[in-house]
Amino acid sequence: MPIPTTPQRLLSLDFMRGLIMVLLALEAAGLYDSLSQATENTPFFPIIQQLSHHPWHGLRAWDLVQPAFMFMAGTAMAFSLEKQEQNGMTRGQSLKKTLKRCGWLFFWGVLDYAVRKSGLSFELWDVLTQLSFTTLIAFLIYRWTITAQIVACIALLLLTEALYRLTHVPGFDQPFTDQHNFGNYMDLLLMNKINHGGWVAINCIPTSVHTIGGAMAGKLLLGQKPHKTRSLTIWGASTLLLGYVLDWANITPIIKRIATSSFTIASLGYSLLILALCYWYIDIKDHRRRLKFFTIIGMNSIFIYLFFEIVGHRWFNGYAAAITGGLLQLINTPSIPSAIITSLTIFACEWGLCYFLYRKKIFFRL
Repeated sequence: MPIPTTPQRLLSLDFMRGLIMVLLALEAAGLYDSLSQATENTPFFPIIQQLSHHPWHGLRAWDLVQPAFMFMAGTAMAFSLEKQEQNGMTRGQSLKKTLKRCGWLFFWGVLDYAVRKSGLSFELWDVLTQLSFTTLIAFLIYRWTITAQIVACIALLLLTEALYRLTHVPGFDQPFTDQHNFGNYMDLLLMNKINHGGWVAINCIPTSVHTIGGAMAGKLLLGQKPHKTRSLTIWGASTLLLGYVLDWANITPIIKRIATSSFTIASLGYSLLILALCYWYIDIKDHRRRLKFFTIIGMNSIFIYLFFEIVGHRWFNGYAAAITGGLLQLINTPSIPSAIITSLTIFACEWGLCYFLYRKKIFFRL
């Protein structure tokens, strides 16, 4: 019997993961807020607005970050599961490993928002908490046929539509109205609070489609079928168009904060198209130079995410701002340029930390 080959590392996936983490780290460092202030009342302001979430009905570039993150998690899971199978792991062993990973994702996701100045808090809105659910769903149906997985995705989206449209809880019976929809009601049941930004915990139901879609894309890239880029592009364009048609036809509005079915489908389309482009340019055309800047931070994505979310927000950002701000005051630097320099300094320190771990071959995994 021929010895099965281990799935090759997908460099385009490493790049995409790294790019997402760079964007998230810059946001956590406060760069986009400073750029927004600097460009207010200028022609550049609409461009910088793309680096923030849409307030409700609509879609901005920043709204694609979480879907792409969850999509990439599914693609990476496909490569991991194929490797586990080739190494002789049974499905039960893979399930145990996945459950452990999901448990840690849930733990760190809850811990991210648990410690507040006012005391402890229990919240389920973090991307890691959401990912703990979507990863398990994607794993459980991974061995199904492509057709069966697509049917499962449709079922998840229809379930979301039914929950919002067909449940009539007094005060929460307006499907697509902020603070008055079924997702807000479920948050009251689960956490006894409603997110003032409109985010809801049951987003994990529709966004499971992102992780399942990522896993199916990973299966495609692992397979022997030709024209993989073309297949990704066709699926991406089709889902993108479908998502926007649902919105344009006034069937279901595109709302990121409650992950409506139209938003989920459209953002999945964007994720597929981005993967197709990166796969074609990096893995097929072999353009691999200058990727290291992104892959270094992407290889420790969970670690750096927790670092800038927990350590950065609660201590490091303020500490760094006190130092850089004090030094820049000595040369009378205006407040906005000073804030931009501070944000870039914070990011440089975080990237340097990832580089140190990379040089020491230390990679944190869940």
